[in-house]
Amino acid sequence: MISRRIVLLILGTTISAAGLMVRVARSHAQQTATHDLPVAKAGGTVVMLCDGKTSIEVKNLKPGQTMSRAQAQAVSDELMATWRRQHPGERWEVAQASPATQGSMGAPGGLSPNGANSAEKVPAAAPSLAVQQGDTYASFQPRDYRVWKAETDKFVTYGKQIFHDAKAAGGTIGVSCDMCHPDAANTHPETYPKYQVQLQRVALLRDMIDWCIENPIKGKALDPNDPKLRALEAYIYAQRKGVPLDYGKH
Repeated sequence: MISRRIVLLILGTTISAAGLMVRVARSHAQQTATHDLPVAKAGGTVVMLCDGKTSIEVKNLKPGQTMSRAQAQAVSDELMATWRRQHPGERWEVAQASPATQGSMGAPGGLSPNGANSAEKVPAAAPSLAVQQGDTYASFQPRDYRVWKAETDKFVTYGKQIFHDAKAAGGTIGVSCDMCHPDAANTHPETYPKYQVQLQRVALLRDMIDWCIENPIKGKALDPNDPKLRALEAYIYAQRKGVPLDYGKH
């Protein structure tokens, strides 16, 4: 009898735990918003802006095809024009470029049209950071600060490359982040965390970056520790340098 009671107790605990897991999973699923794209009436591809509402159909873009940068920019411009018509009282703010990301060329942030910086060599992969040995509160030398700044600037530059390059960001239709957000316009990292309508939950900046990668540029969400996601965050924050923190602003 004792053995049977123990088995029943364990079984009951397992069932209760399973029920809890199901409820948690359902709760999480309810917090994660999904956005169904409008039906492509002309057999093309529907592209949605990062607001989760504004969309247009690119009639000649078939599944698996990628637009040229000029075509993708035209689509992005049309999306933004549609958004502006629907929000006549709103302003799409352009970020102030920081010294680390400024350039002398006409393209956003000093980038040439293909997304490469003309003034500096952009790393093909994420830069490796040197490890500081010893006491965290040791007396550092001016050289240490120069090294740290150089490494940080290098990482920001890597994020800048990804931001302006559709393929580097994982996009599949030729749209890159800068086409709607020149120099990280209107990204407002200083307002996160905040409730994000598109996600229907409180989000961090990286959550919104992933959402935009999955939706407007039709790529795959990045792992939280992916150097690309971290570099994108670094670049966006660098572009908003000097803007006061305004937690939870909408």
